[in-house]
Amino acid sequence: MKNIKFSIFILIVLLTGGLLVHKIVYSQEQTGQQKAAEQAAPSQQAEQPKTAQGEQPVTDCFESRMPVDGKSYTSVIRVENAVSQFGYPNVKCSKTTGGVLWWGDPYDGTAAMGDMPALADDDYTKGDYAKEEAVTKPRDAKLMYFNLDPNKNCALCHDGKVVPFPKDKNPRLLNAHQDVVANSLQLMHGRAAFWCLDCHNHASGKANALIDHKGNEISFNQPQKLCGKCHGEVYVDWRMGIHGKRIGSWVKGGKKRWWVCTECHNPHTVQVNRFQPIKPEPAPVLPKGMKNANHEQRGHGSSHTAAAGAHTTKESPAAQH
Repeated sequence: MKNIKFSIFILIVLLTGGLLVHKIVYSQEQTGQQKAAEQAAPSQQAEQPKTAQGEQPVTDCFESRMPVDGKSYTSVIRVENAVSQFGYPNVKCSKTTGGVLWWGDPYDGTAAMGDMPALADDDYTKGDYAKEEAVTKPRDAKLMYFNLDPNKNCALCHDGKVVPFPKDKNPRLLNAHQDVVANSLQLMHGRAAFWCLDCHNHASGKANALIDHKGNEISFNQPQKLCGKCHGEVYVDWRMGIHGKRIGSWVKGGKKRWWVCTECHNPHTVQVNRFQPIKPEPAPVLPKGMKNANHEQRGHGSSHTAAAGAHTTKESPAAQH
C-alpha cells in the first residue's frame, strides 16, 4: 500500500515538473520571437517603397451629367487617388454627396505657345509668353488630314473630283464648307475687304496653315499672329492680359494657359454678328442627389428676378420712408 502511494506521489511530481519546464520553454520562445520581430521591423519599413506625400486611399466617386434632352442623368464613376508625381489627388470626392469636386489637369493636352513678336518700344520679349511657361491647346493635329495627297483624299468630300488649288484669291461661290460659311460670297469679315484666301493659305498647297498679307505662313496654333495684323489694339491688350482669358500660376515664370483668339471668337460669322464671342460650354451639373440644384432648371433667371421682386415688396414701413 505504501509503495502505491509513493508511486502516485512520484507521478504527480513528474507531471508538475514537466508542466513547469514546458511553460518556461514556451515563454522563452515567445520572448525571442517578439525581439526578432522588433529588430526586423525597421528593416522592413526601410524596404517599403515611399508613397507620395499626402497620399490617400483609393475612393470611388461619381459625376452626374445632364444629356442633351435634359431629362435623365448619366453617372460616370471616377477614382480618387494620389498622383505620385505631385502628391495630391487628381480627383476629389465630396464627403457629403460622394460626387466629383475636381478632376483633370488644366494643362492637359497643351503645348508651348512659341515665340511672340515684340511690340514697338517695349521689353515684353522677356515675358512668360516668350517661354515654355505659356501654353495653348494646339490644333495642328486635327488638321493633318489636309497634308495628305489631294488626289486621293480631297476627292472624298468633293464628289469624287480632284479640286485644283486656286490660282488667285478672288471670291467665288464654294460648293463645300457651308457649315463654316453658308454663302462664301457673303463673307463680310473686314466689311467685305477680306475673303477666305486672304487668311487661309492657298499658294503652297499647304491648306492647314494660315497666311498673312505678305504671304508668310502662320500656324493654326497661333492665330493671334494673324488677327493682330489688323486688330492691333486688341492684340496689345491680349498680350498684356487685359483682353481674353488665362488660367494658371500668378508666380513670375509660372505656367499659364492662354486662350487664343479663335477659341473665343468665330471669324466666320462677322457678317451676322460682327465679332460675337463663341458660346461657352454649359455649366457643370450638380451631382445627382445634391440639394439646391435650381440652377439646372430652365427659367432660373426669371425665378431670381421674381424672388428679388418679392423681396422688395416686403420692405418694412421704415424702409419705405
